[in-house]
Amino acid sequence: MHNRLTRRLFGASLACMALIGSYAAASAADLNALVWCDHADPNLLKPFEDANGIKVNVKEFEGTGAGLALVEQSQPGDWDVMVIDTVDVRRGVERGLFEPLPEDKLPVADIFPEVLMDQHSKIDGQRYGITEKFGYNTIGFNKSKVDAADMDSLSVLTSDKYKGRIAIYDYYLPVMGLAAMAIGKKTSELTEADLPAIKDVLLKMKANAKAVTDVVASQTALATGEADILVGGGEWVTAGIAKENPDLDFSIPKEGAVLWSQSLAMFKDSKNKEMALKFIQYILSPEGQARLATSSCYWGMPASKTAALTDEQKKILRFDEQAGFLTRAQGYPAPSEDLDKKMQDVWTEMIQAQ
Repeated sequence: MHNRLTRRLFGASLACMALIGSYAAASAADLNALVWCDHADPNLLKPFEDANGIKVNVKEFEGTGAGLALVEQSQPGDWDVMVIDTVDVRRGVERGLFEPLPEDKLPVADIFPEVLMDQHSKIDGQRYGITEKFGYNTIGFNKSKVDAADMDSLSVLTSDKYKGRIAIYDYYLPVMGLAAMAIGKKTSELTEADLPAIKDVLLKMKANAKAVTDVVASQTALATGEADILVGGGEWVTAGIAKENPDLDFSIPKEGAVLWSQSLAMFKDSKNKEMALKFIQYILSPEGQARLATSSCYWGMPASKTAALTDEQKKILRFDEQAGFLTRAQGYPAPSEDLDKKMQDVWTEMIQAQ
């Protein structure tokens, strides 16, 4: 999903530069959007395009770093809107990229308050990002292969009951967040002094794991039965394939889960701000929220409580359980640059451990 949630280093290429140039040449009447893959779904875009008589040109990227690199290689005005991790909205504002959003023209009151994350998306009283979708890095599992009650505690990941039947999602921040919660630490308060204990938990997880894999491989492992449990998985892994395999599910353990949240922002240099705002309003509408939540790329919880989901879709996403889930969820660790490097070193040691 960031096929999506991953924050991989971005390397510019001539092909990428050529693609950026093609967007710069797009019609001024078009809307040009830097997005995650869930926004590229025609089922999401076509109703907006038809209603407004325009074309939405999308460029997909993986992770905030890659998105900001694309912006740096573009000309001012090339892009109108951007999808970004809610915790990273401030990074865009500090670079002078985003336009304040008119809060009175957005359905802020309809959004789950826990995912608005105003500490990241509002600066000096002005809103620069609006949450559109969220979910959890937690435990994904096949309930026909494991005892679902065991999935209510993170301690199952370090016991040997399911040894060799576990896959670990290869992204250090959420999985280290889960490891921290397993020993009673808060993801927002992690320090270098916590790393030895977190490393110990990670090594125990690794000893039980069959593989540490990327987004696609980890989802495939769970879907095909190569693994029965996915550490770092969640609704974004299981919900989209629940119809094909209704035994796939996720849990929010008693210790908690790591909350991810994505937002929309408008570029201050946009040449089509009126249409950019209309697009944001559409995405936040009940119809737009339902289509985004069930995108063909990956499913996730709609930020708005008014999303026009079917009863079946709500059941798959466990929509009615969100109030309880959110009370136990914690945000992604947000380490300083120095601590981040040390966390990556610990992750590398875990990966390389035999």
